[in-house]
Amino acid sequence: MFNKILIANRGEIALRVIRACRELGVKTVAVYSEADRDALHVKFADEAVCIGPPPSRESYLNIPRIIAAAEITNADAIHPGYGFLAENAHFAEICLSSGLQFIGPRPESIESMGDKSLAKATMRKAGVSVIPGSDGNVADAAAARRIVDEIGYPIMIKAAAGGGGKGMRAVTSAEELERAYEIARSEAGSAFGNPDVYIERLVEQPRHVEIQVLGDRHGNVIHLGERDCTIQRRHQKLIEESPSPVVTHELREQMGAAAVAAAKAVNYEGAGTVEFLLDANRHFYFMEMNTRIQVEHPVTEMVAGLDLIRAQIEVAAGEKLQKRKLKPRGHAIECRINAEDPANNFRPSPGRLTSFHVPGGYGVRVDTAAYVGYEIPPYYDSLLAKLIVWGETRDVAIRKMVVALDEFIVEGVHTTIPFHEKVFLNERFRSGLYDTSFVDSLDHEA
Repeated sequence: MFNKILIANRGEIALRVIRACRELGVKTVAVYSEADRDALHVKFADEAVCIGPPPSRESYLNIPRIIAAAEITNADAIHPGYGFLAENAHFAEICLSSGLQFIGPRPESIESMGDKSLAKATMRKAGVSVIPGSDGNVADAAAARRIVDEIGYPIMIKAAAGGGGKGMRAVTSAEELERAYEIARSEAGSAFGNPDVYIERLVEQPRHVEIQVLGDRHGNVIHLGERDCTIQRRHQKLIEESPSPVVTHELREQMGAAAVAAAKAVNYEGAGTVEFLLDANRHFYFMEMNTRIQVEHPVTEMVAGLDLIRAQIEVAAGEKLQKRKLKPRGHAIECRINAEDPANNFRPSPGRLTSFHVPGGYGVRVDTAAYVGYEIPPYYDSLLAKLIVWGETRDVAIRKMVVALDEFIVEGVHTTIPFHEKVFLNERFRSGLYDTSFVDSLDHEA
């Protein structure tokens, strides 16, 4: 086991890693920007190092400063959390070349899954079902037209190096194609420094279902069931649950086997997520693989009974995964409580928290780094807290979430709590029969 781990992140995920390390008897180093000087991860780590000004590029994305912080504190491993440098193959390579264990997959695994078109080709070779589309990146609008002539409309243009909905454009007719192609390339170049795009057939009425996998350096890979992340806004997840209300035992086994095959195809180590689109006929297609811990990992922890952060650390230290029969226990749901104003197009709402009371009770968990008096900075992600509930059934979990949301008091900034309350009282959500268009249609329902 490691002696000391540096956490190259902030907020609730940094605290989450610190807690797991303390349970394992491992010392921790927090890094922080000047904007996070009073953050809880700074207070709870054994040591803390300021790595720069508030902008991410000068602090949490500054690789030389992070490596220097690890070296001066004698850390022997780095946990990247999620976001920032978590899926940066170059960062993982620098960690390893600096004598630091990167708590995540090997650089080549990150690289092979980071380029979405290359990932699709890898999955085809591994026998995993992929969405029909281009064989690699699309060079120009003329090539895009030739591909669409083969697969038909509607289609989706996607950034090869992308994620989070950036560089994505749905196209339903030939008249829209060329302009959408150019816009997607421009967005991809601005967001990721890489303008390459690829094309997929648009799956209609889809659900977003992902499988949690764990791999070790001994070649073992297991899956821990699915999470349903269908409730999204602009391709950003808002609510996640496990198990999915529409996935049967047989389908779970099929998707789990496909996810394990996907992970083995890239010699995967650590925690990762294989994401699928599920169509109206319950056919599933590989979409992408996130080579890191996910924001929504707690719902899997609650039903699988496994600490995923601890598991990440243990396999990075060389421990062997124990084979286990998946037996999902109950139902878990997570709401992302963001500092945003849902009445004003979800506009970010930074500011000082004048009141902050989290709900409690059996089966209620809140992962947060917020506290009364905390100043939410405008520089980073707007995630304020993750509210997770567990119940014996989905209906029980939904009722528990309604109570927990009502108890959650945040003053000083706007939050997405009113939006979540509206969702959980919605009959279509309660039925479990919806797709990724749910949020867009919510305002139009009586």
